[in-house]
This record gives sequence, structure tokens and C-alpha cells, in this order.
Amino acid sequence: MNSTPEWPASWQGPGPAAASAEEADLRALFGESTTLFASMAGPAHLLEAANPAFFTAIGRSEERTGLPIGQLMPELVEQGYVTLLDRVYRSGEPYTGRNSRVLLGEAAQQREAFFDFTYEPRRDVGGNVTGVRMIGVETTQVNHAQRLTAEHRALLEQIARQAPLEDVLEGMAKAIEELSPGVLVSVLLADEDGMHLRHGTAPSLPVFYNEAIDGIATGDGIGSCGTAAHRRQRVIVTDIATDPFWDDFRDLAERAGLAACWSTPILARDGQLLGTFAMYHRVPRAPVETDLALAGVFADTAALAIERHHAEQARLAAEAREKAARNDLGFLLEASTALSSDLHYAQTLERLAALCVPALAPLCAVDIVEQGRVRRIAVAAPTEGARTLLAAHIPVYDADDDAVARVLASSLTEVARRTPTGPGPWQDLDVTGYLCVPLTDRGQAFATLTLLTTGDPAFDGHTVALAEEVARRAATAAANARQYTQRAALARDLQAGLLLPAVPTLPGVELATYYHPAGEGLDIGGDFYDVFPLEDGSWAFMLGDVCGRGALAATTTALVRHTARAVASFLPGPEAVVQAVNHALTKRHDSHGTGFVTLVYGHFSPTQAGIDIELVRAGHTRPLHLTADAARPVKSDGPLLGVLPRPSLDSRRISLAPGESLVLYTDGITEARNSTDEMFEENRLVRALTPSPGRAPAVLDTLTAAVHAFTGGRDVDDDQAVLVLTASHTGAGAGAGT
Repeated sequence: MNSTPEWPASWQGPGPAAASAEEADLRALFGESTTLFASMAGPAHLLEAANPAFFTAIGRSEERTGLPIGQLMPELVEQGYVTLLDRVYRSGEPYTGRNSRVLLGEAAQQREAFFDFTYEPRRDVGGNVTGVRMIGVETTQVNHAQRLTAEHRALLEQIARQAPLEDVLEGMAKAIEELSPGVLVSVLLADEDGMHLRHGTAPSLPVFYNEAIDGIATGDGIGSCGTAAHRRQRVIVTDIATDPFWDDFRDLAERAGLAACWSTPILARDGQLLGTFAMYHRVPRAPVETDLALAGVFADTAALAIERHHAEQARLAAEAREKAARNDLGFLLEASTALSSDLHYAQTLERLAALCVPALAPLCAVDIVEQGRVRRIAVAAPTEGARTLLAAHIPVYDADDDAVARVLASSLTEVARRTPTGPGPWQDLDVTGYLCVPLTDRGQAFATLTLLTTGDPAFDGHTVALAEEVARRAATAAANARQYTQRAALARDLQAGLLLPAVPTLPGVELATYYHPAGEGLDIGGDFYDVFPLEDGSWAFMLGDVCGRGALAATTTALVRHTARAVASFLPGPEAVVQAVNHALTKRHDSHGTGFVTLVYGHFSPTQAGIDIELVRAGHTRPLHLTADAARPVKSDGPLLGVLPRPSLDSRRISLAPGESLVLYTDGITEARNSTDEMFEENRLVRALTPSPGRAPAVLDTLTAAVHAFTGGRDVDDDQAVLVLTASHTGAGAGAGT
């Protein structure tokens, strides 16, 4: 028991003269109030008087006086309250208790109560203590309200923290059972359609009882809970043994020792049934106002928890659907990337099989039609043995019982939850179902994707749709790969005819060439180079860039090369040859293209001292002269070709000593860009080749490595061509090209 400061002096007892009259007033006052009053005399604490509220509080229906308090309420002796009376009687000092806990009654009828009270001495006219007077107020309901508030707050915090619904409901049930001894709490949860109730929590009910009522229907007359759920209103059954609502469950309730059941429907804010909240008792009993209030409060709390749970479940379901959609999209994006990453027809279909295992099925095969026959082009399986079995099986194209044959003929998907009926290694692979999807081009199947299951689950609609979509993308990728292969081969063949087929070997000269087309190599590039002999024993060289790409660029390249080769031996020098090329360009027919050309053209002759070179530059990037310690641009001016009828050209002569080089390159080298869109430019090229790397192949390797490092290996946006002429130390020349 807790002690508090003593009450004010006015509560210390009246003076001797007024004692009897004041006691009468107090008895009258407390007899009409809910405050407890008792007056005890002598050391035995004989109860002389008490108001009705006192007897109601201690659970005595009969107002008995004239007995020692310890005999009337023996439970007070063990709890120390009689000892407190003794102390007040002996000392004459009052005692005050606040919210003191008292167990009233005996054994099964005992209840817990809380009181604020004061023991104060009674005195006679001479000031002698003649007894003890008790004045108190029962605070049980306040105490319970505080505990209820604390439990309720804890439950709300659990709900706010999104604790599992089972934990919230079980905590709520145990809290109510603790606050209301004798009550057994049960919560049933409604199905989504509101037609059945499922077990939620019932920590104190027998397991067999919970299992028996799990899934009961909602309806009038189906127990307290089924009826409350159906009516959407509270149902009070005070005696299960006689109530018709319990006709079908009376024996079950008797086995569980249940005699009364009050059920409150748990409703959402929109009126939807969420479940029921039931309070059972083991003896027939009707609820009092506090019981109904308690049921209402916790039914609302349960509704909040269940609604929060439903919202969380809906959120998780939505996230699961979103995740599944993201996974599907991710799979399709990965498939699209993988299928289009290699523009090779067979490899595209091999990638298709690999993508599908195990994402869509444990086994996969891809079959194609070639020249009227079916060929298995790709398989995927978890083990090498399974792959071997699957690869060895060849579908029979004209068999009625072969799924591949039927799908190729109909261009329609076929799915079955059984092993294929046609011949094959189905038993060895434990195949339990198949899905065969056509790959079509212009509405006609040219291949099939066959997925095989080896257990549960079988193919559902989601997997079928996903397989059809990936097959559609694979069909597009395969058709594109086939077209690309054909187009790339054509472009490669045409490009080869416009470039130097083989680098010649010359005495005293090393040659190295490099050509790298932009993009995928589907178009013919505009860069070109050539080296060819002249009638007088010298050699001609050129490197140029045609405006544009494709067929028209190819015709212009051919015009420049063939014109130069045709006239070079009959004209006096490089300037005249370039003028002839310009004339051919300006006089060509419009259908052959109108683009301009940049060009470096020259003649060279090996000598005992190295190489003598005369060259003309027409709008092209400046060649570099590489000596042992420097790389210097060669100054030679001239406009683009194919624009003016007779451009002004500047012929330039240089000599290469042994070990020195002349480097010609197109603007695809200097205009190569890095990740920040910065260009390589001429100054980086000069630095890369200073000092000179030496022989022609080394010069070429250094140049291309510098560009590759600068771009980070990114695809180039323009064709790149390089021609390197190096004066040999040995007097014997060599050629290298890439």
C-alpha cells in the first residue's frame, strides 16, 4: 500500500464536544453518497456504523454491524489493513492511503479493488482515542480506466508500428482478460466476401473449440458471432444452454465450458464486415454498462488494426504485382538487349534458348526451318546430360503428333499439361508439360520456341504471354540479324573493292595502312587510300575523304581512284593529276552524286638518301612529317575538290631520311570524341607521335592506340583511314595494313 501526505487539519477529527453530532452528520452525508464511511470502536475495531456504499464495496448484501472488522472481513488481516488500524488506534495519528489495492471477498468470489482512504482516530471528550473512523472513495474504475488507457495506447502504438495483426489481436485479448477477470476473448476475421469467419485470436479458449468454429458461415441463428456478423449489430447471449442461436454449437460450448457469449461485429468505416469481437463467460451472465463499453472500445480498436492490416496487405500485394511487372519488364528488356547484341542469326536463337532457362522453364529447344527441313538450332537445360538428350532429338516435320510440326504449320501457340505425344526423350527428361510458341516473319512461322516442364507447376497464362512476347522479340531480332548479315556482307564486298587490296612491298619504303568504318559497317564508307606504280618507276599515293556514305560515296570514291590511276602516268606531276580528278568530279552526272572530296595526292621515289616526295593537299587534314625528335604538319594549301572548276593548288616537296615517316590520316582521327564530347584534334596526334615511334607499323600502332585510349573504346562517329610511308634503313621495303 502507498502512503501519501496526511490530510488537512480539518480531517484530523472534531473536538470532543462536537464528536457525537458530527458523526451523525457524517453518517447521514455518506449514507446518501458513493463515498465509503465506517466507524469502529475499541482495540478490536468493532464495526459500529457504516454507510450502504461501504457494504456494497466490500460485497456484503447484508449490512451487519457489531462485529470486529477482522471477523467481518478476514481478508483484510492478511493484507495488513487491520495492522494499520491498530497503529492508528495506538498512536492517535491518522493514516492516508492513495489508490491502495485491496482484494475483497474470498476464493472464487474475490475481486480486486482500489481505494483512496483515511484512517483517523475517534476521541472522547477527554481526548482519549476510543476507536478509528474510515472515510474513503473507491477508485477501482478510475484505476481500471487508467490501465485500459495504457493498454489501449500500447495497442495503438503497435498498430502505428504496423506490428503483425496476430500480435495486436492477441495482445488486445490478453489485456481485456486481465482487466476483466473471468472474461475469455475471441476475435474472428471475415473473409473478403463476408460469408465466413476465420480464427483470428482466442488465447484462452481451447484449441479444439477454435478449430471447430474456424470458417463458420455468417447468418441468422449461427451462434452469437455468426448472427452478429450477419445482422451487423451486437448479439448478447446470456445463457448458451437455452439460447436457440446455439442449437448447433451447444455441445461444443459445453465441452469448452462456455456458458455466455456477447458478440460485437467489427465494422470498417464504410460499414464493411471485418470480423467479430466476442466475450465469453463460464457462467451465465448478462453484461453491465462497463462490459458493453469495453466491448465497443476494443471492437473499434480491432477494426483499426484489421483495416490497417488489409491496407498493408493490399500495399504488399500491389508491390508484389509491381515487382512481378518490373521483373517481367526487366526480363524482356534483358532479352531484347541480349537478342540484339549480336547480329548473327544462329547466335540470336541460341541466346533465346539460354534466356528462357530457368526463367520460364527448366528445358528449352529452338527449331528452325531451312530448305524445307526442321533443324534443332539451340537447346538449354540444367545439366549436360539433359542438353545432350534434347539436342539429339529432331522433330518430325510432317508428323501429326509432333507439336513443332503443328505450330510451324499453324503459326499458333500450343500448350499442354502432359508430355508431348510424338517421339522424343520425354521419359528420360521427366517432361510433364510443354509450351510451343511460333517465331514468325510476315505472319509465317520460320522457327519454334519449345519450353518443357519437369514438375509442378504447369504453364500458366502469365508464362504463356511472357513466352509469346519474348518469341516475338526474338523473331524480330533473328530477322534483323539475317538481313544485317546479308547487308554487311554486301557492304564489306563493295568496300573491299574500293580499298587497296594488298599493300605492296617496295625497296627502301615501308607502308602501313589502317581503315575502320563508322557504325555497324552496313554502309560503304567515304574514306579511301591507294598506292600504285607509275610508268617512270616512281609511285603514286593518295588518301581522301568523300562527303557522305553509301552507294553515292562509293561511286565518287571509285571515280577519284580510277581517274587518278588512269591519268597519273601521262601528266607531269601531282598538281595536274589532282586537277584532272577535280575536272572529273565537276563534270559527273547529278545521278552519280554531287558531294565534295578532300584529298592528299602525291608521288614518291626511293633514293639512296631516303624518299623524295611531292604532294598536293586539297582541303584535307595536314599530313605529318615525323623525324626522330618531332612531328611537324606539312604545309600545303588547296580547296575542296568537286566545287570549283579549276582550284588553286600548292605543290609541296619533302624528303624523308631513313627512319622518318609521312603520316596521312582522315578527319575521323582528329575529330574522334571522348565521353565529354571533346575532340582528339591535331595537337594530341602530334604529341602522340613525338618522338617518332620508328618503323611504319609502330607508327600506326601508336596512332591508333592513342585514339582508342582517348575515346575509351567508344564507337566512332566517322570513318577512320591512315596511310604511313616510312623511309627504310635497310633499303628493303615492307607493307602492313589493317
